[in-house]
Amino acid sequence: MRTRNPEAKRQLLFDAALAEFAEFGLAGARIERLAKRAGISAGLVYSFYKGKDELFDAVFDMIVDTTVATVPLDADRLPEYAGRLHDAGLANPQVMRYLMWYHLLRGEAAQRASVAESMRAKVEAIEQAQQRGTVTAALPAAHILALVLTIANMWHQPTEDIARLVPEPQRRSLVLDAVTTLVSPTDT
Repeated sequence: MRTRNPEAKRQLLFDAALAEFAEFGLAGARIERLAKRAGISAGLVYSFYKGKDELFDAVFDMIVDTTVATVPLDADRLPEYAGRLHDAGLANPQVMRYLMWYHLLRGEAAQRASVAESMRAKVEAIEQAQQRGTVTAALPAAHILALVLTIANMWHQPTEDIARLVPEPQRRSLVLDAVTTLVSPTDT
């Protein structure tokens, strides 16, 4: 006799939705194909979510929660944080592709609560590091965070021309060096 495990089904659904949305985007994704990937019925998808739009946003929230949990910010060690973010993007190209779709479709107007809270906490942590003197105060904490995130994720964007300039083995070192230069306090 099989036992019901809704959380296991939900995880299968998330994994399948991530794959489907990464490959086809929101418009091209199909609930039937997604359900087949997950090994569940299309009806079960609708028992969890009203439709593709809601599931698309839920996948985004799951990615944010997972990233915050697995790559926590240490404001006193921003270069290492950037390196771990770079590594996570490299290890999860499907996530990076999904995020491109998400930003294309939702844009800046779709500020999710999960992201807003995460960013607020990170800016606050960087401000505290600035007060301790471990991070430069030459820039506002929010600007530093934006630059660190951009540097850490820049190689995961589909810009082949830039990727050719720096071979794969050197990219992580470049991320670490760039963030070190950016955040190091200067003696004045």
